[in-house]
Amino acid sequence: MIERLPPLTALRAFEAAARHMSFAKAAEELSVTPAALSFQIKSLEQHLGAPLFRRLNRAVELTEAGAALAPGAADGFQKLSAAWRAAQRLQDEQTLTVTAGPAFTAKWLAPRLYEFAQAHPEIELRFSASLKIMDFGRDAIDVAIRFGHDPYEGLYSLPLATEWVAPVMTPELAKKYPDAESLTRAPLIFDDSINFLRPPCDWKAWFGAMGIDFDPRHGPRFSQADHAVDAALAGVGIVLGRRALVVKDIADGRLVMPFDMAISTGAQFRFLCPLGNETRPQVKAFREWMLHEISKTTHITEALRILEPTGEDP
Repeated sequence: MIERLPPLTALRAFEAAARHMSFAKAAEELSVTPAALSFQIKSLEQHLGAPLFRRLNRAVELTEAGAALAPGAADGFQKLSAAWRAAQRLQDEQTLTVTAGPAFTAKWLAPRLYEFAQAHPEIELRFSASLKIMDFGRDAIDVAIRFGHDPYEGLYSLPLATEWVAPVMTPELAKKYPDAESLTRAPLIFDDSINFLRPPCDWKAWFGAMGIDFDPRHGPRFSQADHAVDAALAGVGIVLGRRALVVKDIADGRLVMPFDMAISTGAQFRFLCPLGNETRPQVKAFREWMLHEISKTTHITEALRILEPTGEDP
C-alpha cells in the first residue's frame, strides 16, 4: 500500500518556514499572505496529527516532529527543482552551458569561439570559467571540460588529446637560447598549476629527459597556467607550455617550440556530460567542433618525441 503524502503546497510552506524560521519571511518568498501560509502549515499538522512548530511570542521553533521532517523536505524540494531544470534543459536545443577552467577558457575556447559561432549560429553558448566540482543538475551545466587523471565514472567522458609540456618562448628568445643546455642560463617561468601531477612534469623533469642534471628554482611563478603563458608571450621568459594552452600560439607563430622533446603529463582534458546527453544536438555539435579544432594542430604533437616523466617527487 502506498502511503498518502500531504499536499505539495503544504509541504512547500513548511519547508520555507523551517528554512527561514519565520512565517512572515516564508510567506514573502512564496508570494502568499502570512495567513495563507499559516493555514497551509496547520493543514499539514492536521494531516500528521502533531504540531510542527511551537508558536512563540515573536518567533517560531521546530518541534521534534518538525525537526525530523525539515531536512528531508529541504532535500526533496532541492532534488525536485534540479530534476525540473534538467527536464526543461532537455527541451532546449538552442542553449549550451559549458564550464571549463579559467586557463582553458582563456587560451583554448575564447580564441576559437568565432569559428563555432559562424558554424552554429543557432546555438547560444554560455560559459562558466571555474574549477569547482560541478553538479550538472544543480548548476544547470550541459558540458564540462576538466583536466586530470580521473576517468569520471558515471558520466560520458571523452579524452580530448594527448597532453604534454615542452619549453615555449617568443621567436626573439629562441635566437638567444638555441639549445637545451643554454636554457640553464635562461629566464624560466614556472606554472605551479600542474604541481599536483605525479610524477612531476616540471623543469627538472624536462631537463632530466634531455640528459641534463638541472633543477631550477628561481623565476616568476604563476598559479594560473594562462598567466604563465601570457608572461612568455610578453617575452618575460620561457615556460613549460601545456599542449592545449599553447598550440594556437605556436600555430600562429607567436610562440615557438625549438626542441622536439616533450614530456607527457599523464593527465588529459576530458569532455564530460551526463550519460545520454552526448546525443543532444547542441552537445554533439560542440563535441564534434572541439575534435575538429584539435585536429588542426595534431601536426605539432606528431613532430615531438613525447617521453614519460621519470622525476621523483620533491
